[in-house]
Amino acid sequence: MIDFPSRRRPFRLLTVVVLFQVLLLAFQIKRERDVRLIRLWAFEILTPLQRAGTWSISTVGGGWRNYVDLRHTRAENDRLRSELERLELRNRELESRSAEADRLAVLLNFRDTRTEGPMLAAQVIGASADSVSRTIFINRGEHDRIRRNLPVVTPDGVVGKIVEVFPNSAQVLLIDDKDSGVGALLSETRTHGVVKGTGDPYLHLDYVAPTEKVHAGETILTSGDDRIYPKDFPVGTVIEAKQASPFQTITVQPAARLDRLEEVLVLLTQQDISGKKSGSAAATTSPSGTPADSAPSDPPPPQ
Repeated sequence: MIDFPSRRRPFRLLTVVVLFQVLLLAFQIKRERDVRLIRLWAFEILTPLQRAGTWSISTVGGGWRNYVDLRHTRAENDRLRSELERLELRNRELESRSAEADRLAVLLNFRDTRTEGPMLAAQVIGASADSVSRTIFINRGEHDRIRRNLPVVTPDGVVGKIVEVFPNSAQVLLIDDKDSGVGALLSETRTHGVVKGTGDPYLHLDYVAPTEKVHAGETILTSGDDRIYPKDFPVGTVIEAKQASPFQTITVQPAARLDRLEEVLVLLTQQDISGKKSGSAAATTSPSGTPADSAPSDPPPPQ
């Protein structure tokens, strides 16, 4: 066992010498186009190694680039997503402002076309938290000449009346509240009644005799009998009329969208805003200052 390495030395030396001779021969022998054999061997040996190295470098480099690009893409997606959310929020804000501008334009146009009485635009700033009471709060108060029992309307119809006044705000009792009542009449037959709230989205028209003809879709207007709301202003539309005793049961859909109030108009007077002058305003006066329609007249002479 001790002599085994020494016995292998001649074989190793022989192998080295043979390889050296083969390399010399390969260096001396030429193939086609004067290409030395050693060069062909080197090409054959190194080409697979070069291919393997190129493939490895390309794979590793491509994977790294894809990883870096993926991180950049993810960061870009996050940035674009944040920008999209910001733009969507801005778009909703602009849509809200546009809708508010449209509502205000309708209110201003309504106020400008009704020059018979002063009106004050107000914004709804709150509502009652009590499920039984149907009230809202507006941003107008004593400093704006608001007082109790002034009517509150929208271009669509009657909203309610002022019940409490504070320095810079006021409370409005809506017409669908159980304690609310509006003097009303049917637009076609001019039959008078009272619209009362129920605490629900619908109203009731009371005190209409069973003999009166009432049909669905008929408009209900203010009668002016309550001395609060101006005459001939929309209150609602008949949904259903049922015969009952002693009065009909009439269900009414409010003309104003009481569940979507954002801006309203407060009428600073209870006079007629329908364009018709009241009887007292239309009465003429005599030269002495006595109304002509109330001045006494002499009886006709006997025939």
